[in-house]
Amino acid sequence: MQELFVDTEAKLIELCCALQNSEIIALDTEFFREKTYYAQLCLLQLATEDLIACVDPLALADLSPLLDVLYQASVVKVMHSARQDLEIFYDLKGALPAPIHDTQIAATLLGFGDQLGYANLVKSMLSVVLDKSHSRTDWQKRPLDAAQLQYAMDDVRYLIPIYRLQQAMLLEKKRQHWLVSDFNQLTNIDVYAPPLETLWRRVRGVQHLKGVQLAVLQGLCRWRELLARQLNRPRRWLVSDEMLIELARKMPTDLGLLEKVRGYNNSLKKNAAAILTEIEIARALPVEKWPGDKRPLPLTADKEALLDMLMAIVRVCAQQNGVTPAVLATRKDLEAVIMGANNISVLSGWRYELAGKTIRGFLSGDMSIRLLGETITIEGV
Repeated sequence: MQELFVDTEAKLIELCCALQNSEIIALDTEFFREKTYYAQLCLLQLATEDLIACVDPLALADLSPLLDVLYQASVVKVMHSARQDLEIFYDLKGALPAPIHDTQIAATLLGFGDQLGYANLVKSMLSVVLDKSHSRTDWQKRPLDAAQLQYAMDDVRYLIPIYRLQQAMLLEKKRQHWLVSDFNQLTNIDVYAPPLETLWRRVRGVQHLKGVQLAVLQGLCRWRELLARQLNRPRRWLVSDEMLIELARKMPTDLGLLEKVRGYNNSLKKNAAAILTEIEIARALPVEKWPGDKRPLPLTADKEALLDMLMAIVRVCAQQNGVTPAVLATRKDLEAVIMGANNISVLSGWRYELAGKTIRGFLSGDMSIRLLGETITIEGV
């Protein structure tokens, strides 16, 4: 297999020509983002069945020719745990490459375990043990030595063979189409650029706020996000989640009160005027403009018992199908089902086939749980 290190425009064009007729390309990235809002792409690895390449974006002014190839809808992009890598591509182009095959997600459906790492998957499926000695490499530093490049190439070297095996296994189990919705979700723009008005929902501790406090949190989250993008700095460097919660709880109205907020620091001091303005604007909003605070009521004793029964059903379904219960449904998912929600993952796609259909049947009275000896069984009524 041909191995390439691409660090000039001429080599990039040569690589793009070699990729033109590829139907499958394996992809991975190395990046650094500890000090920035946007991740800095340090290395892009790709492989076909004939070549492996490491592309150096730090040496190339324009990756557009390569991106044009990778974004072709006729090319299947094979990745492992693709979420963060796809965020890189979104930042580069403002769009996402598709279609995607995520070998980690496919491994979950095929019974290899939940959130299985790439090295463990390679070992499980190909009996190859990968060298992990360069896992802490600083990919910003140049030059990269031969061992580092081999380590990086190994991250894509086995993806296509694994893809081929997974496709065969999915076909054998008649599950080849079950992952379509999961893979489509990976290329949903809203995952990578959520609306500014919804960011408050992701803040740790939001459950401790209510009413106008949530409106303040919403405004502060929107402000923080825009400033983080403008300065290209991590959100937490500007204002931590913990501080956002404290500001929303206390809602200081002037600098004196702001300075008394626990954890007051130089970043708050520097942005005091903007923070106080956001708080003032939010406090002035009419009630109907406050973000939703629809918290479910605590489950009754009967519904808690029902929840335990649904968890038992999920465990049985998981065991029967060789997957872990957590990938089918969490306790929180099942609680939402009991409360009447329909947009829960276990009620659609392959999870519905493996467990959701049985849950629906049990809730409608068409199926029952029985204990035969030490074995729990689920049967039609």
